[in-house]
Amino acid sequence: MNKDLSSTPNAISRRDFVKLGASAGIGLALAGMAFSSCDEKQLKTQPGVPFIPAIDPVRVAVVGVGMQGSGHVQSLLQLEGVELRAVCDLVEDKIKRMQSWAREAGKPEPKGYFKGELDFKRMCDQEDLDLVITATPWEWHVPVCVKAMTTGSHAATEVPAAVTIDECWQLVETAEQTRKHCMMLENVCYMAPELLILNMVRKGVFGELLHAEGAYNHDLRNYLLGSLYENDWRIKHCMTRNGNLYPTHGLGPIAQCLNINRGDRFDFLVSMSTPSLGLKEYALEKLGADHHYSKTAYSCGDVNTSLIRTAMGRTITLVHDTHLPRPYSRINLIQGTQGITQGFSDMTHGSLIHIEGRSEPHWWEPLSNYETEFEHPLIQEASSLAEGGGHGGADFIEIYRLIHCLRNGLPTDQDVYDAVDWSVVSGLTELSVANRSKPVDFPDFTRGLWKTRKPQGIIAEDQS
Repeated sequence: MNKDLSSTPNAISRRDFVKLGASAGIGLALAGMAFSSCDEKQLKTQPGVPFIPAIDPVRVAVVGVGMQGSGHVQSLLQLEGVELRAVCDLVEDKIKRMQSWAREAGKPEPKGYFKGELDFKRMCDQEDLDLVITATPWEWHVPVCVKAMTTGSHAATEVPAAVTIDECWQLVETAEQTRKHCMMLENVCYMAPELLILNMVRKGVFGELLHAEGAYNHDLRNYLLGSLYENDWRIKHCMTRNGNLYPTHGLGPIAQCLNINRGDRFDFLVSMSTPSLGLKEYALEKLGADHHYSKTAYSCGDVNTSLIRTAMGRTITLVHDTHLPRPYSRINLIQGTQGITQGFSDMTHGSLIHIEGRSEPHWWEPLSNYETEFEHPLIQEASSLAEGGGHGGADFIEIYRLIHCLRNGLPTDQDVYDAVDWSVVSGLTELSVANRSKPVDFPDFTRGLWKTRKPQGIIAEDQS
């Protein structure tokens, strides 16, 4: 277990901030940089919100160009105002593939970096970059982002942003000290049902929110025990860690609806895991008794369930279930005094809603019934551009939005505090599980500024 997970909950919440010293003012300044509005005049005049000048074109590098990273390269090559300057990966053939894509798109060929795990550092030192995107294995997200920010670039990372509690603090402190954006690319926040629900929440359709439920319920056995993840990096986490290893898909949209870090905050959690049986049984069946995965001891429970309570007393149930046969689900439940919705991905078949005074009493109706009235303006603006993109177009929209914000001098849709609050759940659940599900406090990464930060707004082109 990582050293930081052996700390007591109180020790985590009483972290010594003296070493931030002069950067404390920077933290105050950055604390407001989050999705509150795309009105440029308002952003310039809000106390404590620094105005970062527009960048055009945005000079970008991508570290890790496998499954997700190559998709980001495709998106970048489609967008105006972007120069893909460099790509970095362990495999030279992947680099060559990205370079060929750039040529086919009529764009200059990005420089390739492939001389080992640390070659991203050479890239950041040598290239003149505005943004570095990392789509590497989880343990490399923080090193890449830190290097990018300390060499003058903004950073964007695939999920989760960090693995350990200490890594979360490292991201926050680096972003504050360098005055750079550090955004986590949580694509679920850009999916049509989640954006529809967020729009309805902002318009008060559900009344006062009280409870939410989220999950990453996805049968990954074939992926984890197959060849999808290079050097089998992902299953190694299942061997050594026990908690919610992948919390942000289920938690991110919920946090936005609940105004986490902007009027409320995650206060504490309790977490428990089932025994770990699924991966070993699957390995025995598919790979045979002599395979090393059949002989491996797995630490991560097949199902992890956590309860989170916020400072305002609202509750969240969060589930991680990736080692058993099951259909996909994120649950995506939001409940308030005037209504409730639940479902995921498919508004027609999977998502349901009940609104007091609008739905038939005691009966669900399809969420799609509300699509025309409450469709998120960002979906209206970008859905045609995103057709064919990964994860229903959400992968394209998140890159589209990130580049748009940088080109227009706007805050990114999520900031470093969102990235770490959604990601730190992994380390906190590991700590709770290891201590018989005792409550564990969330660090207050904003250091009290969550009380005055403005709620996230509805983002669209006509608001910027």
